[in-house]
Amino acid sequence: MRKAFVAIAAFLVALTIMLGLTYAPLWWLFIFTGPFVVLGVYDLYQPKHSIVRNYPVFGRLRYFMEELRPKIYQYFIESDTNGKPFSRLNRSLIYQRAKKDNDTIPFGTQLDVYENGYEWLSHSIAAISHHELDSNPRVLVGGPECTQPYSASIYNISAMSFGSLSQNAILALNGGAKMGNFAHNTGEGGISDYHSGPGGDLIWQIGTGYFGCRNHDGSFNYDAFAERSKAPNVKMIEIKLSQGAKPGHGGILPAKKVTPEIARIRLVKEGFDVISPPAHTAFSTPIEMMEFVKKLRTLSGGKPIGFKLCIGRRSEFFAICKAMIETGIYVDFVTVDGGEGGTGAAPQEFSNAVGMPLREGVAFVYDVLSGFGLKKHIKIIASGKVASGFDLVKNIALGADLCNSARGMMFALGCIQALECNSNTCPTGVATQDPSLMKGLVVEDKTVRVFNFHQATVQSAVELLGAAGLRHPYQLTRAYINRRTSQNMMQSYIETFPYIPEGSLLQTPYPLQHELGMALSTSASFAPTDYKVSLVDYQHASAHHE
Repeated sequence: MRKAFVAIAAFLVALTIMLGLTYAPLWWLFIFTGPFVVLGVYDLYQPKHSIVRNYPVFGRLRYFMEELRPKIYQYFIESDTNGKPFSRLNRSLIYQRAKKDNDTIPFGTQLDVYENGYEWLSHSIAAISHHELDSNPRVLVGGPECTQPYSASIYNISAMSFGSLSQNAILALNGGAKMGNFAHNTGEGGISDYHSGPGGDLIWQIGTGYFGCRNHDGSFNYDAFAERSKAPNVKMIEIKLSQGAKPGHGGILPAKKVTPEIARIRLVKEGFDVISPPAHTAFSTPIEMMEFVKKLRTLSGGKPIGFKLCIGRRSEFFAICKAMIETGIYVDFVTVDGGEGGTGAAPQEFSNAVGMPLREGVAFVYDVLSGFGLKKHIKIIASGKVASGFDLVKNIALGADLCNSARGMMFALGCIQALECNSNTCPTGVATQDPSLMKGLVVEDKTVRVFNFHQATVQSAVELLGAAGLRHPYQLTRAYINRRTSQNMMQSYIETFPYIPEGSLLQTPYPLQHELGMALSTSASFAPTDYKVSLVDYQHASAHHE
């Protein structure tokens, strides 16, 4: 192709010269042939792209087709059920509910009910009309040391920072939360003016960068925390230990993105790189973490304090629970983020291969809290692809008290799953800081859509409760959700994730599936004992072990 290009280029140049000599106005043809030839000559000698070097000019069509591929796939190739991360069926449901369009479907389900993984709810002959049920069920978050408990909706906006999302997107999300009386998690970027402006309830998330409550050296600033946490619209404080999209991974905010506004919001130096370390510096052991929780609760005036994590090494969660038992300091809530969670940008290996999925994570956290006798003090929030009434119901059945959603709320804002969150080119103005793209998102319209989506999704969950013959979400158990495991086998969640007795982790013999976690964990350290358990340790863990 290199030789062919040289021949074609020579021919075009010669032809243009001949035509120009014949008829002077035809010299203008160089406007077309000149750039083609110049670009081709550049492609012949540039060292970076082999295809372009071997196929001058024409090789560039590859990048054009790669740019078009996601759009062509989404609009012309994918079926209603096979789109990723969210299928067209899921996306359409959210759009319809956000716009208050008809959200019913004709002619039966498009899902293969005999495919492994298909899930369904066990309904009741003695079903209850949803008109008799509370259309907006609430959950009171706050343990014995909490003096300002928060009555939360069962469905709230998950963590998304200003900077990751545009100011218009944040304004619309918080405005929807205000209209619907549900909570909006700030994300670890801190409380921006756009989070505070509309007046919606906030869950202030504090990550390892301590944005909004940090000193210039990155250490925790207790005075700044005390001042900002007492804002009336801050209802809960969430310490982020890890997130599902990239657990155990820190981050860097490059200097060019640290504008005067970002510097003011996050309490960082303008024009300098800002590092978010992969782990916290305000505490280093489970015991220290509980002391940190107690201090934050005191400084905030008694507001609920909790933490968010994606389950990784199970021994670490055992260690945290042991620290709560030993200190008598309890968190008020635990947010469980599934490994299927999303973010604007994450390394592929972290998104695809790190972190426990939500279903297993929620069941594990519920069982361990119950085993330590702590569940009565602590609420569980489930986060990770929760976008429908059935998603709410099945996570509550597993042990969650309420749920958060990020991408579901983004779809309600108008997100089209263009998969450009990490490029600042979001075509709908949701995940971008480009002012020209941001203008496409009309805050007043999208505020109502967020409110509509939340209301319809909660209503759907309530209707499912009624179909199961239940009056309150807390009546849901794992027995109500079923899952196909093969062509001729199905299991309820209670078979897949059997409960353990309450308080069974406070004394031996421990439940068999948790003996190893109990033996490996200590309140003095997050690290396990090198995953080695001696015979003496194991005998101590269970009196029944031989």
